[in-house]
Amino acid sequence: MYIAMNRFKVKPEEQEAFTRRWLERDVLLQTVPGFVAFHLLRGPERDDYVLYASHTVWQSQEDFEAWTRSEQFRAAHAGAGSGRQLTLTHPEFEGFTALQEVLPA
Repeated sequence: MYIAMNRFKVKPEEQEAFTRRWLERDVLLQTVPGFVAFHLLRGPERDDYVLYASHTVWQSQEDFEAWTRSEQFRAAHAGAGSGRQLTLTHPEFEGFTALQEVLPA
């Protein structure tokens, strides 16, 4: 399993617009082989930003990398630059290979 995350430092006054941008977009992930799950997360508030993260789970790192080269990826990120005024910086990517998974019995 591979987990891909982007962290966003959202300006406090832009939280509603940032959230709406994500919730109203076309989701193309379900059409990509190896996709498992997506979560949009809101984290702690700081003085100058609120931390958000997009969290995708993939069957493998190879599946994630294939997504980043796909037409669906290009379509999903076509307007990404227009959201920059909502955040303090560019998104910060973090990728993780799962070493252990514990599920309910």
